[in-house]
Amino acid sequence: MTNEREMLLSRIGIFYDGNYFYHVSNYYCYGHPRKSRLSIPGIHDFIKRYVSYQEKVSPAFCQIVDCHYFRGRLPALEANERQILLNERIFDDILMREGIVTHYLPITRGGEKGVDVSLALEALELTIYKKFNVVVLIASDGDYIPLVRKINSLGTRVMVLGWDFEYTDDNGNVRYTSTSTRLLNESAYPLRMHDVINGTKRLPDISPDMLFVNQQSDNSAPSEPEVPDYAEPDEGEADENASKPFTDPVRRRGRIVQLKGGYGFISTDVPSKNLFFFTEQLRNCDFNELMLGDLMEYEPGFNDRGECCKNVDLVAHADRNGDR
Repeated sequence: MTNEREMLLSRIGIFYDGNYFYHVSNYYCYGHPRKSRLSIPGIHDFIKRYVSYQEKVSPAFCQIVDCHYFRGRLPALEANERQILLNERIFDDILMREGIVTHYLPITRGGEKGVDVSLALEALELTIYKKFNVVVLIASDGDYIPLVRKINSLGTRVMVLGWDFEYTDDNGNVRYTSTSTRLLNESAYPLRMHDVINGTKRLPDISPDMLFVNQQSDNSAPSEPEVPDYAEPDEGEADENASKPFTDPVRRRGRIVQLKGGYGFISTDVPSKNLFFFTEQLRNCDFNELMLGDLMEYEPGFNDRGECCKNVDLVAHADRNGDR
């Protein structure tokens, strides 16, 4: 006779903090020995298997019934000017194939605002009306603690997928990403995913490999812009010691000739020679503020792949109504 508990469907709702997920995926693609992006279908399969293990329910009765992705987004014209519009559409196709509902908020000069509030309101409302058994948060911010407590009060279990890691950027600054310990402690199923991936936490019938894109056959990873072979891009969170003093002995100026997803190129005095810079090198401005033609000042430098721009400052924005 079939166990009565196995006949009850475990309804799973997943909510992505998109900027956080993108940052973590970038780390595993560029800063981790795996050199591979996180796979959204793989993560979903992992979640179903883990819920099955925790809830002691057959995997067939653990189903994702709702999935939402939240992130800030540039206006279409600006994204097109930076040559990232196609890239965003390709990633939209991936989300669409997985049945993920997207929630995009406008990015302003102040950066990405309101994403955490939008995610929290949507997650709480849908938990009330759809009566999820398990809500999965792919997020790291302690600001989500009130949301977790509210969902707990509804009798729904919360799973938090969080990552802790560190790496060194091109300037030699150590960058850290961590998940709020209090957020993990408030959840029923806290998962430190770096432990799962590194093998320090082993789960039955679950392999860390399932979390990553198979470059040979899996097209589920977001297609990132082509990166010059002398640059190693990475998206990180700035820390208090990231900036260097403005006392560089050699400074040059040039205009931005190309902007892509987190990096760009600045013209030099040598015709047809442009130098690469990454968002981590910016000191007095945010990458989202930049436009083609902006006048920049930089220190010529090298990394292990070749010439690049170091310690980049914005001098003046391009005249939007005149020549750049």
